[in-house]
Amino acid sequence: MKIISLIITLVATTALIALGQEGTVEEVKHGAKKAGETVKNGLETAGKKTKEAAETVGEKTKETAKTVGRKTKETAQAVGQKAKESAKTVHRKSKTALNKAKAETSGQQSTNQAPNTPSPTDR
Repeated sequence: MKIISLIITLVATTALIALGQEGTVEEVKHGAKKAGETVKNGLETAGKKTKEAAETVGEKTKETAKTVGRKTKETAQAVGQKAKESAKTVHRKSKTALNKAKAETSGQQSTNQAPNTPSPTDR
């Protein structure tokens, strides 16, 4: 009887150990599942935040590009206007200098003329 009782005790102990291990395995599975869900939620949140940040960067880049384009256009127009004004000034000054030179040349020609004496052929 002692042997049967010992065998029953061993079988019962083995069964309890096996059940205990199954409970532990279930707890590990449950813990892993929760950890997986937490990681998944974290990745989803990170993905949303990254998408929002990318959209914000895209909007800011677009705004900056528009501003740079507008400023470049304004600068080009200002440079063009200055060049036009400079060209007009140079043209006006050149014209004035040319007129002065013509006037001086005309004045010199009239003073360099020979006196009005009759030529020998006029006699």
